[in-house]
Amino acid sequence: MITLSDVTLMRGSKVLLEHASTQIFPGHKTALIGSNGCGKSTLFALLRGELSIDAGDCQVPAHWRIVSVAQETPAVDRSAIDYVIDGDKLLRDCQAKLADAEARHDGEAMGQLHGQLEQAGAYDVEARAATILAGLGFTTAQLTAPVTDFSGGWRMRLNLAQALLCPSDLLLLDEPTNHLDLDAVIWLEKWLQRYSGTLILISHDKAFIDNTVAQIVSVEQQQLIAYTGNYSSYEKQRAERLRLQNIEYQKQQDKIAHLESFITRFKAKASKAKQAQSRIKQLERMEQILPAHAASAFNFEFAEPTGLPNPLIQMRDIKLGYGEKVILNNVKLNLVPGSRIGLLGRNGQGKSTLIKLLACVHDPMQGDFTTAKGLNVGYFAQHQLETLDPKASAILHLQRLDKQATEQQLRDYLGGFGFHGDQALEPVAPMSGGEKARLVLALIVYQKPNLLLLDEPTNHLDLEMRHALNMALQGFEGAMVLVSHDRFLLSSVCEDFYLVDSGQVEPFNGDLDDYRTWILAQQSEAKAAAPKDDRPKVDRKAEKRREAEFRNSVAPIKKAIEKHEKAMEKTSTALAQVEESLGDTSIYEEQNKAKLMALLDEQTTLKQAMEEHEMAWLDAQETMEAARANYESEC
Repeated sequence: MITLSDVTLMRGSKVLLEHASTQIFPGHKTALIGSNGCGKSTLFALLRGELSIDAGDCQVPAHWRIVSVAQETPAVDRSAIDYVIDGDKLLRDCQAKLADAEARHDGEAMGQLHGQLEQAGAYDVEARAATILAGLGFTTAQLTAPVTDFSGGWRMRLNLAQALLCPSDLLLLDEPTNHLDLDAVIWLEKWLQRYSGTLILISHDKAFIDNTVAQIVSVEQQQLIAYTGNYSSYEKQRAERLRLQNIEYQKQQDKIAHLESFITRFKAKASKAKQAQSRIKQLERMEQILPAHAASAFNFEFAEPTGLPNPLIQMRDIKLGYGEKVILNNVKLNLVPGSRIGLLGRNGQGKSTLIKLLACVHDPMQGDFTTAKGLNVGYFAQHQLETLDPKASAILHLQRLDKQATEQQLRDYLGGFGFHGDQALEPVAPMSGGEKARLVLALIVYQKPNLLLLDEPTNHLDLEMRHALNMALQGFEGAMVLVSHDRFLLSSVCEDFYLVDSGQVEPFNGDLDDYRTWILAQQSEAKAAAPKDDRPKVDRKAEKRREAEFRNSVAPIKKAIEKHEKAMEKTSTALAQVEESLGDTSIYEEQNKAKLMALLDEQTTLKQAMEEHEMAWLDAQETMEAARANYESEC
């Protein structure tokens, strides 16, 4: 179990945590959330043992294997799959020792090391690494490509694959979805749901958190506040806690006002001096309850576009590609004011290519592409961050767009994007990725576009800024085309989805749940279609007999798997009902205290039952896989 007791943590002179405490139990999946700069990544460094606390106690089981994603990827010539396997230091160390033992012809050491390698999973590690890389979007050809061939975003995927491949008791993931597209996010989500160790996740993707964790630890006013359930449950519980906190805060302010009034009236009177001094000491001892700041730090909206020509863009029989390579064929798409389109599709199918055509960055290879007079495009893509002038300030970027606006008007505007005071005058160069993304969005919004093209706009944005963008987009009057792995944003602001796949752009008949089902089916088909080793022909009667014997031998295991799956489904449904009840704000009222305690007890019981069934299910699955591997090796 991870235990933080009365922890004070500082970065330089800034206090990140002060007398903070929390617990995370083995096997639990927890999301660590909070505003940028509150200390989440610093807390990860503490758990990894890279820094010490200023006060208090932090305990992590000494025998736990802790794995996190490397933030840098060396430019090496190792193949992608070898680089990923290199992350398992224990396995590579065993392999090196075996090579040394073989060179020395030390049979005893060789036997021991072969046993250690088998325990470390050395004999199927390449298959496991290939499966992870495929899930993260790598093609078969890319597995043998050198690391130097990949861009920064793809190298981060390699680092993530390393972390997922390594055996771990504690997995620390800091924004793992930032460099992934939606299909890879869906795969990672499913992988983490099966992960049996303890997971602590930092993410700003609400849907990803919802589908991955069952506990939230929120950094609030230098404290660690734990909430049961996923992110949606957290939002309900936090809203209620803030409501009650504000009530207590108001009560405290009334009491302070009363005490101060007494002190003012009687401090000078000798007969009341003792009572007045008592009130002064009481006031000094009173714990100050900070008002709950529920309002977001960001607040902006899209102004009405200067014009809304209809249609904005017409496309017919469009062919798109690079050089001689055709990526999309026969594209037909018209954009009119009010169009709110989300582009779906697997990595490399042409979503960004289509966005670049709409932004007039690329020309079509053939077809009719017509833009309206008065078209004003607001285009956000990751490379837009690189177009900012590193020496210029946020306010200077705006002044270059509008020389008539006063400095105060521009300061007020930038305040809605989180640039307050001197921040608006600081150069872009040292800004974080999130600050640069907010500035690019501010520049786009300021120009009153009538067509918004957003290619992964949330990659560097925290939860509060994502919420502000979500609200602003819902009030946007022009046309919008969005590519994002943030399902909450997609489902909130898009009315139509188009699937970009196999060279075509077609309306997608369904919602994001249907798309998730489609993606998982595609991944299953790809796995089934993967080339298999050629096997010699065998006698069909003997083969059928062995198959029947195998089915009979694993029937009890299969039955056990089905039994635990049904039990997990039943327990999960019951647990969801309990957590829904806990999300009801009325349950925290005094008269419902007994019911609340009963629900919490039931929740604990159900979670324990779920863990027991999961462990039994995993054991049965491993037994089944071992039996299948043994059967296949004999065939």
